[in-house]
Amino acid sequence: MKKRWTALLLALTMTLALTACGGEQPSGEEDAQESVEETVDDAQTETGEDMTETGTEEAEDEQAQEPQLGEQPADTTEKPQTGSSPADTNEKPQSQPVEKPSTEQKPAQEQKPAEEQKPAEEQKPAASADLSAFAADLAASQTNWPGMMALEGEALDTYYPGLSALSPKQCVVQMAMISASAVEIALVEVASSADVETVKGIFQSRIDYQLGDGENPGGLLYPASVELWQNNARIVSNGNYVMLVVFENADGVVDSFNALFA
Repeated sequence: MKKRWTALLLALTMTLALTACGGEQPSGEEDAQESVEETVDDAQTETGEDMTETGTEEAEDEQAQEPQLGEQPADTTEKPQTGSSPADTNEKPQSQPVEKPSTEQKPAQEQKPAEEQKPAEEQKPAASADLSAFAADLAASQTNWPGMMALEGEALDTYYPGLSALSPKQCVVQMAMISASAVEIALVEVASSADVETVKGIFQSRIDYQLGDGENPGGLLYPASVELWQNNARIVSNGNYVMLVVFENADGVVDSFNALFA
């Protein structure tokens, strides 16, 4: 088609050139002019046909692209499938739920301040007793309690050997002034509880000596004194306090002694 248009343009150019020359044209030129005109006519005819064909083809293409009456135009836009949502390119991380502490949980038991806590039960200190005052009170509290004299120094070591070596905190030893009575009392407070059994052994040795062993006579001269020491001699202790008493109402004296520490 481009060639035809080119030929048409050349023919028009030659026609314009001949016209410009003016005057009568020779017969050869007339023939050439006619030939050019025919060429132009042919070119126009063909061009028209081509244009008609081209226009027809374009119309057919447009008609093919246009939807027919009653038809819905095809939707070329892709629609997401029903029930599915488009993918989210900005996908957010799933947030983890923060676990809250249960309100039903009971808080741990709070420790009470030191001032509110009750201290452990403290061991009470051992009660103290004045042994000399106790021995003096027996004369007023006990019937038939005789006059007493104290044993100290060498006399104490003779009758109660080993007692002074313990260095007791208190030591009161008394015997009746009249030998026929045979009443005797010994009261000791030791510094260590480990010495309590030692003192009891010393007191028991005193009883054994007075009574004798059956083959060797003891220190007692009268049968009544022997009976008194056999039946009414008591050795008791309370804490670090130890007592030996020989008296017809020895159990009453023991009760008074224990009452000192109640």
